[in-house]
Amino acid sequence: MSGAVADQVELTLAPEDNRRLAGLCGPQDSNLQQVEERFGVRLIRRGFQITAVGQSEAADLAADALRRLYAQTGEEAELSANDVHLVIQSVRNEGASIPAPSVGSARGGRGGEGGNEPGIVKTSRLKVKARGPSQLRFVENMVSNDINFAIGPAGTGKTFLAVACGVQALLSQKVQRMVLVRPAVEAGEKLGFLPGDLAQKVDPYLRPIYDALYEMVGFERVGKLIEQGIIEVAPLAYMRGRTLNECFAILDEAQNTSPEQMKMFLTRIGFGSTAVITGDVTQIDLPPGKPSGLKHVLKVLDGVDGVTFNRFTARDVVRHPLVARIIDAYDQFEAVNGR
Repeated sequence: MSGAVADQVELTLAPEDNRRLAGLCGPQDSNLQQVEERFGVRLIRRGFQITAVGQSEAADLAADALRRLYAQTGEEAELSANDVHLVIQSVRNEGASIPAPSVGSARGGRGGEGGNEPGIVKTSRLKVKARGPSQLRFVENMVSNDINFAIGPAGTGKTFLAVACGVQALLSQKVQRMVLVRPAVEAGEKLGFLPGDLAQKVDPYLRPIYDALYEMVGFERVGKLIEQGIIEVAPLAYMRGRTLNECFAILDEAQNTSPEQMKMFLTRIGFGSTAVITGDVTQIDLPPGKPSGLKHVLKVLDGVDGVTFNRFTARDVVRHPLVARIIDAYDQFEAVNGR
């Protein structure tokens, strides 16, 4: 059916539950309004029956999103605006014909704990849900391959998913430790003198990784695991000369490595280990004229068996929808005017 043809898609919510219906609609129908705005449709609700009116494809997708959101109200007391945004993003990326996933990652293999819920990464405090085919493919690749690259803009869940898979692998004893690494490169600012010992000086660069760990494992437990050396968060310079066996290693913000640093990190990988390298080649903070190790390695390792390259775009952004539009605007501007 042509996408330009007006259509009506009727959806009956089941089981009938007033609490879940209220959660679906949101305060003053704010959740329904978000669905209307994002798909360009009009929603007409009569009790537990909702009709989506609009272009044929858009109406189908809106109905699909409502089905998923209503199913989610069975697990959660209420839906936040972010919950609604993420479901809408998944539906838009996957298309109406693809069945709704339980969300998350396929498990099994060396990288994580086996299970029957494709797309779900389980940590001790929460279930991390992969949103859309790009995230799902990334998680599946982390299970099946030794070295995995994730390249794409901010807000696509690269680091968060990598940390989640690492935590799951650690808690299920598939690996003996986690090593989380970042290059200590200032993001276009001169931070000046930082007080404290060396660990305290590099902490600001590693804060996003700490935040993800705290959310998944808890503040106190993360502290104990770090004290025991089971989780190590370190600047990239600390990796030279080491061999990482039975380890889940993550190199974050890899666009700020040099080619020599990238080679050094990749050659640390030992037996029984998984390495994940994440970065955004559009946000390089290296000095002018200094090549990025991430851009360089994309050419060097292209086609190498056991290495996967997972690419994300603005379509995969799981933050505020405006973030995706900002990324697209920058890409279009730089395509016309250069960087």
